[in-house]
Amino acid sequence: MSFQPNPGDSILINGKSYKVGQHPAAPGLAYAQAGRQGIVYQLVPQDGGPEEAKALKVFFPKFRIPAMVYQSETMEIYSESPGLQVCKRDVLTPERNGELITEHPDLLYAVLMPWVYGVTWFDVIAEQKRLARTESLALAKALAAIGSGMEQRGLAHCDLSAPNVMLPFFSEVDMPGNKSVVELVDVEQMYSPKMDRPDVLLSGSPGYAAHRTVQSGLWSAYADRFAGAIIMAEMLGWCDSHVVEKAWGESYFDQHEMQNPCERYFVLKKSLERNWGNKVAELFARAWESQDISSCPTFGEWLVVLSAMNGEPPIGEAEPELDGGKEGAPARSQGALESAAAAAAVLPEEPPLPPVGEKGAAQAGKDHGVVDRLFHQAREMERKGDLKGALEVYRSAHHFVPAGSPMQIELEAAIAGLEETLNPKPEEQAAGKVPFYRSRKWLAAGAAALVLIGGSGFAVNQILADQAEKREAEAAEKLSKQQEEARKAELQEEEKRKQAEAEEKRKQAEAEEKRKQEEDKALARQKAEKQKLQEKYEQQAKYEAYLAQKKLAEEKQKAAEKKRLQELYDKQAKYEAYLKQQKILKQKLEEQRIQKAKEEAARKQQEARELQKRRSNQVVQLIASYNQAYNAQKGGNTSKARQYALSFINLYEKDSAYFKTVGKVSSRANAIYKFLANTGYILPNI
Repeated sequence: MSFQPNPGDSILINGKSYKVGQHPAAPGLAYAQAGRQGIVYQLVPQDGGPEEAKALKVFFPKFRIPAMVYQSETMEIYSESPGLQVCKRDVLTPERNGELITEHPDLLYAVLMPWVYGVTWFDVIAEQKRLARTESLALAKALAAIGSGMEQRGLAHCDLSAPNVMLPFFSEVDMPGNKSVVELVDVEQMYSPKMDRPDVLLSGSPGYAAHRTVQSGLWSAYADRFAGAIIMAEMLGWCDSHVVEKAWGESYFDQHEMQNPCERYFVLKKSLERNWGNKVAELFARAWESQDISSCPTFGEWLVVLSAMNGEPPIGEAEPELDGGKEGAPARSQGALESAAAAAAVLPEEPPLPPVGEKGAAQAGKDHGVVDRLFHQAREMERKGDLKGALEVYRSAHHFVPAGSPMQIELEAAIAGLEETLNPKPEEQAAGKVPFYRSRKWLAAGAAALVLIGGSGFAVNQILADQAEKREAEAAEKLSKQQEEARKAELQEEEKRKQAEAEEKRKQAEAEEKRKQEEDKALARQKAEKQKLQEKYEQQAKYEAYLAQKKLAEEKQKAAEKKRLQELYDKQAKYEAYLKQQKILKQKLEEQRIQKAKEEAARKQQEARELQKRRSNQVVQLIASYNQAYNAQKGGNTSKARQYALSFINLYEKDSAYFKTVGKVSSRANAIYKFLANTGYILPNI
């Protein structure tokens, strides 16, 4: 890329002046980190503190997408969420930054965002340095809390991996306010219901992508569950030296091992079960054995289990010692550790556990406390109108209540009510007609009759009174009959409804019975197939035993025949002469063999001397190439240093097995490999 700034170069963006930061481990080189989509440079404000530092992400041409502007504007509302501060982004466009883009065309649609201090989880794995239990728990809790918050808002990172998980927890830069334990970066692939599907989708990172989805792009609300489970399991397992020693390299698992039975899986699962309990191991196993990412445990389930723990080791175990004395180990104070661990968890910590003899009661009390907190949290979400979030929390709490308990009944009722509210059934329209005595026509006729009766003279009133009473009696009788018929119709409708419900229950019972019968038949078939296989195995075993006996009998017969022939040969008079001739012939052959062996030995000695001489010259060439690369780098000529480094590697790999055993050639080779992988790496003076 043509945009290759030097440390200290000034750059003006949106009216504010920045200078390019210098790499702390490579003086003279810009502080830059390369990723799959581009390169990120550190920009330090000319008149501000380190907390105002920015990250400038310059994308490769394939990923310079104009829609990045709308995506970044949509993302900004998530920047206040824990672990997502890089969502506060500013995209460089021709309209606002035309002069800068004209000078540096590669900055088109580059993104300016907050700089996150600290190492990545990738760095922790690569160093293979064990963590303390409290550190492992704090990191895992923080990631679970971030993932849970994102899931509740329908978000997913979609490329969750070790290089994209930053750990400000280990940063030595003091930031104002509460420093986040974990931050997520590289959020260009983020899923949100409010954002459009990206033009280019990634398939996950090796060591963290489920093998069933690695060939297709990940972009859904469930995309982080599998990778998140792997990273949290790694974090929890990194306090165990056995897990650290088994790591594949840049991640704990090799991509070819993902979701397959392998040694690393069983080592990590056993470590989680031993150090953190069965619930954590079960969550990890559910993710590993899942058929699709949506069936993996939610981050909320991880958070519930981890929030019920503390950093203390189990009774009878001691906190493992860390390699704190080694150079490069992250420095942390106890106060910072405790505050970070407390800030990581969304839910409060549980009260201290009772003595070992009350283990069962302690577990029950712990689960009860978790259920209560989840229940109140769901009620609060339901009150605020977040019905989907409340439903998920209710379902999470349902896993921790005992069967048949009052809380289980209440949770099931709440879940059923929310499901009915979120997925309403079409209401049945009432088909009944309005009774005639409530119709407008009947009321108008009655009013007219009253007016006629009231308006007649006294002479007519007496005649009409009897008729009116008769009509009123008939109307009352008719009204009574109409009401009785309406009540009968309502009773009939109620009876029909009850019959329909009974019929539905009967059908459900029949379906359930049919399902059970099918299950029984399936079990019977499986049992019969198992029996057939067992019989087949037994027949195979008998046949193999028969073959073994037959082979033994044949060998015995051959041995007997050989013995008989030997006895015949012994009886022949010419056999001794034959043996004598054979002996003379063998002596001549042996002399020839000895002579050839001497000549071969002399030849090999000569070749060994030549090989030793050639190797000695090559060792001198390797040391010279390393010194040239070291001097070129020290002189600031990185390209020349790279040429010498390549020359070193080409010669070294021709006979690496020998060079590893000579002096410090192996140390030089390791330094050269690191330099070629990252030109920012400083070659040591060896």
